[in-house]
Amino acid sequence: MATATETDAMRRAVALSGRALGDTAPNPVVGCVILDAEGVRVGEGWHQRAGGPHAEVHALFAAGERARGGTALVTLEPCNHTGRTGPCAQALIEAGIARVVYAVADPNPSASGGAATLRAAGVDVEGGLLRAEAEAVNIAWLTSVRLGRPYVRWKYAATLDGRIAAADGTSRWISSADSRADVHRLRAESDAVVVGSGTLRADDPHLAVRGIDGVTQPLRVVVDTHARTTVDARVLDDAAPTLIAVGKDADTAHLPDVDVVRLPYATGGPDTDGRRERAGLDVTALLAELHGRGVRSVLLEGGPTLAGAFVAAGAVDTVTAYLAPVLLGAGPHALADAGISTLAQALRLDVTDVARLGPDLRVTAVPAVPHPTQES
Repeated sequence: MATATETDAMRRAVALSGRALGDTAPNPVVGCVILDAEGVRVGEGWHQRAGGPHAEVHALFAAGERARGGTALVTLEPCNHTGRTGPCAQALIEAGIARVVYAVADPNPSASGGAATLRAAGVDVEGGLLRAEAEAVNIAWLTSVRLGRPYVRWKYAATLDGRIAAADGTSRWISSADSRADVHRLRAESDAVVVGSGTLRADDPHLAVRGIDGVTQPLRVVVDTHARTTVDARVLDDAAPTLIAVGKDADTAHLPDVDVVRLPYATGGPDTDGRRERAGLDVTALLAELHGRGVRSVLLEGGPTLAGAFVAAGAVDTVTAYLAPVLLGAGPHALADAGISTLAQALRLDVTDVARLGPDLRVTAVPAVPHPTQES
């Protein structure tokens, strides 16, 4: 049974893990705190970048010989495999750690088994301490392992009557400077930012993170079925990498030096020919491509059409809405056709957070019914 000192130390480890959000893909974010034999905190660390030392190694280095006979509090079960770095379970054993407490069991088959290795070496092991808190910080990586696709957060800004732009198309700025700064935080914590060609043509967004030092810029992804992106688009500068996703037969001759991926078209229900293709791209194929590129978290900033496609595909894990105290009465809504034709099919959400940002409200919500393959 974990002590109050250990619980406090795990809470610190969870906070440390969040420092690397957006920097560790395709690896998880992990924090670790070392207590000496008397329960005094003597070392801490977090996994900072893929390919670099894991959290346990940083914490053990800080603790030195004081780790011997002590306790390690880790947000994720210590790994048990050799990749670009050695197994953390073995590092803890060699350091003389007597007890290991972790928050979340590692769901990755290639890295799990650390707890069993530690127990076999005579280390006292306990799992599950502050599991919910640790999962919340590491939800993108956990989702990617459990579902085999990146975690998707759909973000939008709207008026209180649900409009994302006025009738004439103007949309800058519906939300406040505080809300826009918060969006840059979300970008910094994401591996990729995704928009559609409609948003690109209407707003010519830059999509790179601004105002935050030392971030790993996310991959900028444009879903452009017919390859209408022009070479002077702001997303094609060198501030961050960019990927253009196009249809399988799109003409991309005008984009010779751009990273382009060809994807299958989305399909609707069968018609007289047994198959009907829509104008958009297959969301599942897009997410599979991004997952294969090491992307574990996606910030969806696309307009209503792309958002509808993601919702229809069951590929929205969290919704973050910035609601401004503004009324327009006309103009596009935040969400277009999502394949929902009756109230019984509505995607019900649980609100997990409401915050005031300047004059705006930020509402965060998740699907009330979890994905069938996601652990509770």
